[in-house]
Amino acid sequence: MATTNNNKDTTVILDNACKTRPDIDYPTKWNYKIIGKDLDKLIACVKEAMGEKPHTCTQGNTSRTGKFHAYNTSCTVETEEERNNIFKYFETHADVDMVM
Repeated sequence: MATTNNNKDTTVILDNACKTRPDIDYPTKWNYKIIGKDLDKLIACVKEAMGEKPHTCTQGNTSRTGKFHAYNTSCTVETEEERNNIFKYFETHADVDMVM
């Protein structure tokens, strides 16, 4: 996630070493990248998760062997709870191997 501070772009890595949570102003545009073995199932998963919510999608990279596909989607989330619920939906979906 990139934040702007004093007209300089800085990247905050959200991992166990990060001691503070970033301030996120809602509503905000949020990006999700999901990875799985079947691109059509990933597309269907995004449609299920988003329902009627306006969103954009792009196909990401395919692994060198063609076994894994990435699919990107972004939408405006109104709250942290909504952002986390969408992430959780992707994370627990049977056709998604990884979500970022």
